[in-house]
Amino acid sequence: MRPLIFDIKRYAINDGPGIRLTIFFKGCPLNCRWCHNPESISSQAQKMFAAGKCIGCGECVRVCPLQACELTTEGIGTDRERCNLCGNCASVCPTLATEVSGRTQSVDELMQIITKERPFFDQSGGGVTVSGGEPLLYPEFLRDILDACGSQGIHRCIDTSGLAKTDILLDIAQRTELFLYDLKLMDCEKHKRWTGVGNELILHNLQILAATGAAICIRIPLITGVNADAANLVSTAEFIAGLPGAKKSVNLLPFHNIAQGKDQKLGHKRNLTLLSEPTAAEQQQAIDIFSDHGLNAEIGG
Repeated sequence: MRPLIFDIKRYAINDGPGIRLTIFFKGCPLNCRWCHNPESISSQAQKMFAAGKCIGCGECVRVCPLQACELTTEGIGTDRERCNLCGNCASVCPTLATEVSGRTQSVDELMQIITKERPFFDQSGGGVTVSGGEPLLYPEFLRDILDACGSQGIHRCIDTSGLAKTDILLDIAQRTELFLYDLKLMDCEKHKRWTGVGNELILHNLQILAATGAAICIRIPLITGVNADAANLVSTAEFIAGLPGAKKSVNLLPFHNIAQGKDQKLGHKRNLTLLSEPTAAEQQQAIDIFSDHGLNAEIGG
């Protein structure tokens, strides 16, 4: 199955070593309360509307074949039962107030984009990162794009939640130079509360992947009210320190409510009142806890 792609980020410097091109697939088996890319959760195309950009020109109303767009006092309204996400409205919007998140692209089309970035990869030691959503939801397509990059000697990185069949993960590991592996919470019930799913398979897969000798960087969203407490951090550090192979580096990613604008564009409402950015003291506490377990943790990355 071919995934929908909702973004291709050039000159990315936080998705693996060097300057990278990051490809974002739509669709994720988790539904993290704090997700900063809410458009990545659904595997389907979605219409996004930024009311502040709308100038009321009515072009989208004119070109909509199903009369799903309507000009109101608050901007453009969409009858989502009528709308078939054809994208006509987005294509004529002069201010990009209307967008359709999610498009299909072939491996050949993606490789044309990737190869144009080769000078930046070669000079910086960068490459391609496939992210999401969850790229492991689309193993056949992912395998093809990784093989195409590998045939050209391009460094390959996967950003994953680890929630996938173990055999898929191990197959992809043979085509990947680095994994950015996300860990949210150690307690299974709390993990289910905040992400919608348990973490048994995620932890199991990380242990199996580490045993292969794969290069892995652990990434942890650090969120006050969710997982920034000492008990969870100690449990997390103990688990990571006990993984087979070389000690894993840890990137701590402090929570920021940067997705609020995207939620508004999607017409979503999320209660984020229980989540907050960790204080400087909480961030230092996290670094110290991992250091006590022989692990190098840093903010960002």
